[in-house]
Amino acid sequence: MSQAGIDLETSLGYLLKEAASALRGAMEEALRPLGMTITHYSCLELLAQRPGLSNSELARGAFVTRQSMNVLLQTLERDGQVVRPDEAPVGKALPARLTPRGRALLAKATVAVRSVELRMLRGMTPEEQAIAFTALKTVVRSLRSP
Repeated sequence: MSQAGIDLETSLGYLLKEAASALRGAMEEALRPLGMTITHYSCLELLAQRPGLSNSELARGAFVTRQSMNVLLQTLERDGQVVRPDEAPVGKALPARLTPRGRALLAKATVAVRSVELRMLRGMTPEEQAIAFTALKTVVRSLRSP
């Protein structure tokens, strides 16, 4: 008697989840010697590319809750990697910015993360990489549209 359900051997969704899990594990392993998590790295990277993001914007960009991001930002402030004003310049948002210490740590983390990405792409031609990129962008767009 066969079971109803998804054939895990041919399910693209399952394969994407497996790939995401493998990528996360490899990135966590690469960042661990720096005392960082993926969320920590993501926060620093987002602030490097978009200085002044609020807690909510950082949480969305790092795929975590606002509460988790707030705890992380407090830790990063305490450790001298991020600064935020004492009072919100507009509204309630406290825009965060990297400190020189945060930028230095990000530079090391970027090398580690880039090595994982290069390992992930090993064996793929530039054309295959472009096709995969386009396909994944389409998947995301399709899933986010109503």
